[in-house]
Amino acid sequence: MRTRKLRDFEVSAVGMGCMGFSHGYGALPPEDEAIRLIRSAYYDYGCTFFDTAEGYGPYVNEELVGKAVKPFRDKIILCTKFMPEVFLPGQEIPEGKTSRRGLRNSIEASLKRLQTDHVDLYYEHRVPRHRDVGEVAQWMGELIKEGLIGGWGISEADADQVRRAHEVTPLTAVQSEYSIMERKYEKEVIPACVELNIGFVAFSPMASGFLSGKYDSKSVFKGDDVRLAITRFNKENMDANMPLLDLLKQFAADKGATPAQISLAWMLNKWSNVVPIPGMRRDERLKENLGAADIDLSADELSKLEDALSKITIHGDRKDSDIQNKLGTVKVHAKS
Repeated sequence: MRTRKLRDFEVSAVGMGCMGFSHGYGALPPEDEAIRLIRSAYYDYGCTFFDTAEGYGPYVNEELVGKAVKPFRDKIILCTKFMPEVFLPGQEIPEGKTSRRGLRNSIEASLKRLQTDHVDLYYEHRVPRHRDVGEVAQWMGELIKEGLIGGWGISEADADQVRRAHEVTPLTAVQSEYSIMERKYEKEVIPACVELNIGFVAFSPMASGFLSGKYDSKSVFKGDDVRLAITRFNKENMDANMPLLDLLKQFAADKGATPAQISLAWMLNKWSNVVPIPGMRRDERLKENLGAADIDLSADELSKLEDALSKITIHGDRKDSDIQNKLGTVKVHAKS
């Protein structure tokens, strides 16, 4: 497995997003199977970057990941997140979730669930509406000095917020949705991260599975599946987005790869600071997604792909509020 740098951390070029083992994408694998897959990602493919969050489940995903990575905890970069302005069960405190005490309560509880004495990378899961990003950055700096976290990150931030937070306590990474179908962060945020030596971690790099080419308008999504709230998965939009899959299949055939691998290789070859964290719940997905790290696109190939993509219109999008309402696992409080 090739590696790249997220500021001071060296990680596998493709990481593992673990949310799907606990919720968000329909039927779940048994716990022992999820643990086996996480361990296989490390032992068989060299993945050293694992991502979870207190809100996944909530709580159960951190417990699962903690069990899975325990045999090699000191060999990997382990990431989790706290959700500002969102109270999960048992978290309501007078100062509010987005406070020095709220942040400390969250990290201490996460460490217990993860069975570790520190988290390598600790994210603010979304930018708070009622706090200055610099204030949270200060509290993160305090946790770094205490050794509870190795570095910190922020999710779904704009370029100004990234710069403001970074001035107070240098950011290790920014984590936001990024894929061939969602490219809004290319204009300002990713270039700012390159300039400031901040990593960019791409969640949903497969556009919630659409770019794998394994779904079409006849696919059925049930239960807490987030795709029921993502308009890209409306029947009309899935049909309208098929030209994108046709393009990826063409490039994949030329490279002896899969559409999923081309989708990941595209961002890996385009940016030196981007690390995608796709979800992987089957052995073939481990091999496919982690194998994308070894696919090289020449400057000419990347240019041709970009040119072809510029001629394709993407239909539908993703809205966090809709997904949160669909999952129904957290309650948002106005105070903070």
